[in-house]
Amino acid sequence: MNREEKEVVVNTLREELGSAASIVVTDLSGMDVESVNELRGLLRAKGVKYQVAKNTLVRRAIKDSSVEAMGPLLVGPTAMAWHSEEPATAAKIFKEFVKENDKLTIRGGFIDGDTLQGESAIKVLSDMPSKDELRAKVLGLMKMVPGKFLALMQTPPRKGMALLLARKAKLEEEGGE
Repeated sequence: MNREEKEVVVNTLREELGSAASIVVTDLSGMDVESVNELRGLLRAKGVKYQVAKNTLVRRAIKDSSVEAMGPLLVGPTAMAWHSEEPATAAKIFKEFVKENDKLTIRGGFIDGDTLQGESAIKVLSDMPSKDELRAKVLGLMKMVPGKFLALMQTPPRKGMALLLARKAKLEEEGGE
């Protein structure tokens, strides 16, 4: 790779990693080509970018950026996965993939200025709800509040009416005897 090609790679990585919602750093050593292709297909289907890159180029790309803190994860053969909008998407895919393929090593990741060390941290990230799940929860809460408010507004008149009917029935009993 010549100098110009390296600059293109560095600039592309700087732009994409800087705008990533989260980054998962893995080591593909020991994985066969078929498994790597399967993993790439799973990631691609969910819109996750996955790239194997030289650590020196990645370090140049992240220097003086918001993701510079993930530098210690760049040791040995490195592959990175990131999604521009959903922080947990890549982590969820890796969590499931590692169950079937023990050759994949998850070194850690990066989210919102924090470096995540190790596979356990990525598992925690994978448990985060997606934006769509959070939106559904918020909409559910918004829908629930007016319904409860209406129920509360209708409760006093119902109880008052029941009290009046009970009083009427008692007066009718007293007057009828």
